Amino acid sequence: MRKIFEIALGIIAAIGGFVDIGDLVFNTQAGARFGYQLLWAVPVGVLGIMVFAEMSGRVAAIAKKANFELVRERYGPRLALVTLVASLVLTFLTLAAEIGGVGLAFTLLFDGPEQTFMFIGAILLGAACWKLSFGAIERIFGYGGLALLVYVAAALHFRPDWGDIGRGFVPDVQDATVYWYFAVGLVAAAFMPYEIYFYSSGAREEGWEEKDLGVNRANAIIGYGLGGLLSVGLLVTAAQVFNPAGVDPGHLGTVALGAQAAYGETGLLLALLGILFAIGGAAIDTCFSFAYNLAQYMGWQWGKKADDPRRWTMSWMAAMVGGYAVVATGIDPVELTEYAVVLSVVALPLTYLPVLLVAGDREVMGDHVNGVLARTLGWAYFGLICVLTVAAPILLFATNGGGG
Repeated sequence: MRKIFEIALGIIAAIGGFVDIGDLVFNTQAGARFGYQLLWAVPVGVLGIMVFAEMSGRVAAIAKKANFELVRERYGPRLALVTLVASLVLTFLTLAAEIGGVGLAFTLLFDGPEQTFMFIGAILLGAACWKLSFGAIERIFGYGGLALLVYVAAALHFRPDWGDIGRGFVPDVQDATVYWYFAVGLVAAAFMPYEIYFYSSGAREEGWEEKDLGVNRANAIIGYGLGGLLSVGLLVTAAQVFNPAGVDPGHLGTVALGAQAAYGETGLLLALLGILFAIGGAAIDTCFSFAYNLAQYMGWQWGKKADDPRRWTMSWMAAMVGGYAVVATGIDPVELTEYAVVLSVVALPLTYLPVLLVAGDREVMGDHVNGVLARTLGWAYFGLICVLTVAAPILLFATNGGGG
């Protein structure tokens, strides 16, 4: 039973990474616009994040290093600083969007002023970060987000054409820039850097050792596999509900209507609860990741179990307050996080390279060094990441953020 609960780390990392506010709308928009045609992009991203999550957890357990400890040690001062700044900016923007998303979810549940609920959401998230143990955070937000499985049930409820779904998992080469914008975005969303920041730091917080490598592997496969399943459920539901009607689900409330179309008020309630916990988990992921990166780069003590975590604590508190200040200006959280998802690819190579190098270093990892499969997949995906780094910003501006 203890091992089962430990898989919560992978679940919260996966749900908070795959299914945050941007992904909820992004996956749904992809299904609404292109039907099943972009399904292939989901497993491409899922397999990649599985590979790197497993590596980062293995490095944390064997080498006792989280991601930004590797950045500080493996890069020179200038490159490490560039990596830090890029990670902090992108993580902060994502955090602001997630805080706004929590406010939107509360608004949809209780019908009140958005700005009021964004403030309440920020207070509740700060209280959860302060009062709850790391394990409690994992379980509450990770398992609460499982209510999003209603989208998987909804996708099956409408009895999709399995032949069309099967063809959707085969890339359809098109020259439409909007199609490729969404394809790149779906893959990039799976590789959000804060997922690895949080996952590797969480493994260190949990004190993983060699005996926990099985749990790490289960987290990477089951946790991120579950995130991919939820993404497929969202996309397929949108393809069946919104695509025939020509509806563009550009608001969080529209996303929830997909579940309502299948199961009425019960489906709507489950969808909104799942959205709330998923976005809340993503907000905590990003808030802690901001503080993890800064503390690890600076050499401070960090984490809830540290003897003197004051600077780490002040860092995540400052990030939370700053994130709320951004959404308090009235900026659209959905638009903000979609830009953050696409632009996050700028930090991807610098984030994943040290994990790949250390996981393949026999002097550090010993018998747990990357095997042939992990090494091949790791370098292949690193090459893909480098391509995304160039393509994503171009497609972002060429399509006006997917607007065509």
